[in-house]
Amino acid sequence: MTYYLSFRTHNVGGAVTSGRLFECDSTAPKISLRQVEDGNVKSVFGNRNIIFSAHGFNVSGDSGVRELGLLEQRLDLDNASRFIGILWPGDSWIPFVDYPWEGGVALDCGRKLAEFSDATCDGAQSLSFFSHSLGARLILEAIANLKPRDIALTCLCAGAINRNCLIEEYSVVADKSRQISVLASREDYVLKLAYPIADPFADFLHYDHPLLEAALGSTGPGDSYGNPPGNPVAWPWQIDDGENVGHLDYLTLPTDPPSALKKSSMVADFFKRAVLKQKQSWPT
Repeated sequence: MTYYLSFRTHNVGGAVTSGRLFECDSTAPKISLRQVEDGNVKSVFGNRNIIFSAHGFNVSGDSGVRELGLLEQRLDLDNASRFIGILWPGDSWIPFVDYPWEGGVALDCGRKLAEFSDATCDGAQSLSFFSHSLGARLILEAIANLKPRDIALTCLCAGAINRNCLIEEYSVVADKSRQISVLASREDYVLKLAYPIADPFADFLHYDHPLLEAALGSTGPGDSYGNPPGNPVAWPWQIDDGENVGHLDYLTLPTDPPSALKKSSMVADFFKRAVLKQKQSWPT
């Protein structure tokens, strides 16, 4: 059984709502979210190491449940940890053309996640965060708005955000995090080709970062001159080009092709090693 914190009103598209906690068997033939009663919410988080994990852009509610449920299964963490999948409305009935608006949606959900965490996670042992794609904006905005507390781990995979975000826009996240792990691939053509075109359009609606910077999930973290950040950003982060890891290979559905499932399994293993503070064996 997996827990999900949903900011959705509909399975596809819809408005942003305040966070509601659900539980669901992500392996069941039909998705059935069951809301946790308000009086039981705090007990889900009490005395646990909480891992909030957000999917990326253009993912429906049902697909988010399947993708994040598979990630939790692969992590296979002990009972002291509690995985919480973040479901947010970063999609629409007309795919892709809504991208300029979804950055604002991610920021809105991030602030609501911070409010939820401040209200319910005071009894948690620790907080960690994982994101894919545009989910990076959600997670970074949440951490930036949290009441002061140490963040055990911030893990950003294929981040659809400028590579200098941890130095400039979200430097506060680096200050709050004990460790930051990043995965980036130059074979991610969504970020390599589409991101530099689409993101400036998003800036016309909600300026939140410098224009025309390379994406974090393409070239990895650093400033505009290519200088890498210091602690707490951990090496390694750049996936070898020959592994051909694309944007959709980080989080996958259980029904995706074996080649994609193998790559997403490597991502899950990377995240698990980061959670357990183990030395990374990949990427090399």
